[in-house]
Amino acid sequence: MVAQLMQGNEACAEGAIAAGCRFFAGYPITPATDIAEVLARRLPQVGGKFIQMEDEIASIAAVIGASVGGAKAMTATSGPGFSLMQENLGYAAMAEIPCVIVNVQRGGPSTGLPTAPSQGDVMQSRWGTHGDHPIIVLSPSSVAETFHLTVQAFNLSEKYRTLVILLMDEVIAHMREKVELPSAGMVDVTERISTDVPPEWYFPYDETTSDVPPMVSFGQGYRYHMTGLMHDRAGFPTLRLDEINPWLTRVFRKIERGLGEIIMTEEEWTKGARTVVVAYGCTLRSARHAVRMARDRRYKVGLVKLLTIWPFAEEVIERVAHTARRIIVPELNRGQLALEVERVAGRNKVRRVNRADGEMLTPKQILAAIEEK
Repeated sequence: MVAQLMQGNEACAEGAIAAGCRFFAGYPITPATDIAEVLARRLPQVGGKFIQMEDEIASIAAVIGASVGGAKAMTATSGPGFSLMQENLGYAAMAEIPCVIVNVQRGGPSTGLPTAPSQGDVMQSRWGTHGDHPIIVLSPSSVAETFHLTVQAFNLSEKYRTLVILLMDEVIAHMREKVELPSAGMVDVTERISTDVPPEWYFPYDETTSDVPPMVSFGQGYRYHMTGLMHDRAGFPTLRLDEINPWLTRVFRKIERGLGEIIMTEEEWTKGARTVVVAYGCTLRSARHAVRMARDRRYKVGLVKLLTIWPFAEEVIERVAHTARRIIVPELNRGQLALEVERVAGRNKVRRVNRADGEMLTPKQILAAIEEK
């Protein structure tokens, strides 16, 4: 293990390298630009490719193309750029193309507050592109978690043949913490599933026992079609219901079967807690401090940290809501993930603590909500 003082954006870049990322396409945007700057230097050192694109639409298109060509590929952006990427994110979902998208959230909407923190893209990360499709979204609350969740984002993307979004925020991106990075070769890395059948037998969207079809890279002698249209198992457009419905069922089922691995949470003092705080990202840091202050004052309060935002940790929230009287959800938005907590726990049991003006929620603000009667 090598101890370093580094920013969250730097940890994200190093995590991508450790996970096997060898292609990055992106466009500068505050507060995500540092990721591109680090990878512009680091990728050539490991045999990878970096390219600055003309905009965010081209960036995600290049990432999709690189992934189809066999490279583990990533881009990084912030709110305005993330909005521009939505159409191609839908294409990646339809074509089941592994790729990682880092969104370092900033205040919005539009140009908003480029240098201020926000958690305003939670719902966009789930529902930004149109149509029904599953999604995996991870959210770190420290620099060390940023490294490890970036690795996990690539591993989940390759294992489930899907796009994965790393939903960071300006605070985690730019804060510096001591991080112990694992030595080269000490990181568990997942590779995509290939095939052992000859080209004439290969179907890129075939039914499999794992619900994840093998993916052969372009250029290896396997000719197949790829489209954003609903397609049959060979990848060609279809309007047949006996091909459309099985595809929809399979792409959701492959994620549902992996929920035990995909949904990551951590709990502190939730057993017997009368109040539970549910938090994620940079707000988790204020929430943890507030919970500790409340416990020092003899309040029975616990904490649930969400490292996975989507799929939502319904079972965890349902379990803590069964015994807790109140659930407090602090967020740097007007109340986005709180909607999911309310859906599971009941609206009357949930207390929102929101701020969307570009400043952090303080422990005292969250503590005040804990002490409310």
